[in-house]
Amino acid sequence: MTGSRSFARIAGALLLAAAARGAVTPNSLFTDNCVLQRDRPVPVWGTAPDGARITVEFAGQTAAATATRGQWKVWLKAMPADATPRDLIIREGAVLTLRNVVVGDVWVASGQSNMERQLGPRPPQPDIVGWREAAAAADYPAIRQYKVPEHAAPTPTDDAGGAWTVCSPRTAPEFSAVGFFFARAIRRAEKVPVGLLFTAWGGTMAQAWTSAPALATMDDFSTAGGAAKAMIGNPDFDKTLAGVLYNGMIAPLQSFPIRGVIWYQGESDCDHGRQYRELFPLLIADWRRGWGQGDFPFLYVQIAPSKFWTPEIREAQLLTLGRSRNTAMVETGDIGDPQDMHPARKAPVGERLALAARALAYGEPIEYSGPLFASLTVAGRRATLRFTHAAGGLTAPPGGPRGFEVTGADGKFVPAGAEVRGETVVVSADGVGSPVAVRYGWARAPDVDLFNRAGLPASPFRTEVGPDYPAPHPSDRPGDPPQAP
Repeated sequence: MTGSRSFARIAGALLLAAAARGAVTPNSLFTDNCVLQRDRPVPVWGTAPDGARITVEFAGQTAAATATRGQWKVWLKAMPADATPRDLIIREGAVLTLRNVVVGDVWVASGQSNMERQLGPRPPQPDIVGWREAAAAADYPAIRQYKVPEHAAPTPTDDAGGAWTVCSPRTAPEFSAVGFFFARAIRRAEKVPVGLLFTAWGGTMAQAWTSAPALATMDDFSTAGGAAKAMIGNPDFDKTLAGVLYNGMIAPLQSFPIRGVIWYQGESDCDHGRQYRELFPLLIADWRRGWGQGDFPFLYVQIAPSKFWTPEIREAQLLTLGRSRNTAMVETGDIGDPQDMHPARKAPVGERLALAARALAYGEPIEYSGPLFASLTVAGRRATLRFTHAAGGLTAPPGGPRGFEVTGADGKFVPAGAEVRGETVVVSADGVGSPVAVRYGWARAPDVDLFNRAGLPASPFRTEVGPDYPAPHPSDRPGDPPQAP
């Protein structure tokens, strides 16, 4: 049993004991230093003996409720962003004061090890590039993180058992590295407090982060060997079981209003690319139902080039853009490490997620995505590829772009020469007189160099599948890489 899992169980036991003694206890999302979501009604809740009358005071508001079945909840009216630290006071006879509470934007930061990796050193992994300088300058009192302990649960839990931490040079090394760089960029651009609900666990699959009822709608998980596994009453749950991380690390957050989600996962699903095409959009829809806030922005990272990952998983992530609205994908073709499943360059990832947030969540008219394949036309031996997110023209270093392949009717792909022409790329290859399909970056660790004028890299793709999610191609075979830790 890991220390963080032990902490979550101990915290839950303490809350139950407090309720039994007659104490009024707020949910652990409400501690000193918490960030409340702006521009939305904000619930505050917790446990108390039946009949207890609880009053909550904050920023000139007062709300009250009577506890029933050991639970209480009050609602505060929507508030604008405000970095002024205030006390949140909970009264029921005794007075509980939560200090240094601010109002801003709350983002869920979730996924597996590349999101879980914290800013500070974690031997034997290589240090995050630039972490010392970033941490030394991290005097950001308006950026806070709520760290969710690792917890796999058989049924949805009520309290995640975490606590809020203010970002400082001392605490920044414990922040999610991607989350830190994201929050720093949002704070600088939007001038509002930023809260991170940091809920990630290395080596986990998307099925574990999706609820059992949602998984039951997929054929792959509708049998006793699928979603039903999440209901087994084992106190030391395998973190890979269907639904268990949703139960333990997402469900207890879903009454807390948020601005959106940043997500970095897929490595552990890399040999299930076909399945991920359906599973990942299902996860997004499932979370949105759980929060009940409509189609909030869901921003995710396409896993970086590495000898460990198959191209099919990146394709599944690309195709999700066409299946889930109000989503954006961060491309990472230029910042991976072919020999390391945990790339050390996390600042560009967080900053690109922030670009997507600034466009989708905050409405800024900025480019936020690398070029995405849109269409293919063929004239003679030349194939012309058109892209979205290519305004102003595409770019590549001298001798590029690299990474293109083309095939004729025989289905055998060969390396192709490529030339950037404005917002298009023209490709051809000796011996292929009439191209049928084109691929770009179709490898575990592709050598690619196509960008747009914003400096964002193009996503790998293959035209025989295309952006409109047609039937799978016969060559869509899963690879067999090792599972990510």
